[in-house]
Amino acid sequence: MYLTNHFSNAEQAEILAFMHSNSFATICGIGEDGSPVATHVPVKISLRENKLFLQAHIMRKQAHTAAFEHNDKVMAIFNGPHAYISAKHYEPQNTASTWNYSAVHAKGIIRFLGDTELFTMLKNLTAQFEQDPASPSLIKHMSEDYIQSNMKAIIAFEIEVTQLQHVFKWSQNKPSHIQDNIIQTLAKGSLEEQLAAKEMKKRLNK
Repeated sequence: MYLTNHFSNAEQAEILAFMHSNSFATICGIGEDGSPVATHVPVKISLRENKLFLQAHIMRKQAHTAAFEHNDKVMAIFNGPHAYISAKHYEPQNTASTWNYSAVHAKGIIRFLGDTELFTMLKNLTAQFEQDPASPSLIKHMSEDYIQSNMKAIIAFEIEVTQLQHVFKWSQNKPSHIQDNIIQTLAKGSLEEQLAAKEMKKRLNK
C-alpha cells in the first residue's frame, strides 16, 4: 500500500466509518502451495476490549477455506469510490496523471468458529444489511430445516485485526482551485466518477 502523510493521516474513527460504509471486503491469504487466494464477503465489524474484529462466513471445501486453515495470517481489503485523474487539471499539464481512491487494508489472524457462533453471526449480518426489523427475510422468519441445511455448506470465521492501514487519496496535495476543477470534471462523468466526486468533496470538506 502506497502510504504518504498527505493521504494516510485519518483518525481511527474515520477509518472505521469507511469500513462500515464499504463492508463488502476482499479477504486475501496464501495457500499451502504458496499461491495467493482471495474471496469476497460482507463482513461485520466490531470493537471489543479496544480490539478490532471482522466476522463473516465462506463456503466450505474451497481453495480459500483450505488456505485459511493452512495459514492464519490474512488481509481484508476495503475499497471505496475511485477515478482516473488526468494531468490536464494540473499546472503544468504535461506531467504524470494519477488515480484517486479510498482503500483500507486490515491485516490479522483468522480463526474459524462453531455452528452456534455461525448462527448468531448470520442473524447479525442479515439484520445489518436488511436494515428493517420487520423484514420477512430476517433469519427469525426462516424455517429451522432451511437454516440448518444451508449452514452445512458454510463456515464462520473471525479475524482479529493486528494492523490497519489506509489511503484516502483525493488530491489533498493540490491547490484548492485544481481540486475544484477535478471535482467538476468527475461530477459530469460516469456513475463511478460521480461517486468519486462526492467522495472527494467529503474528504476535502468542500
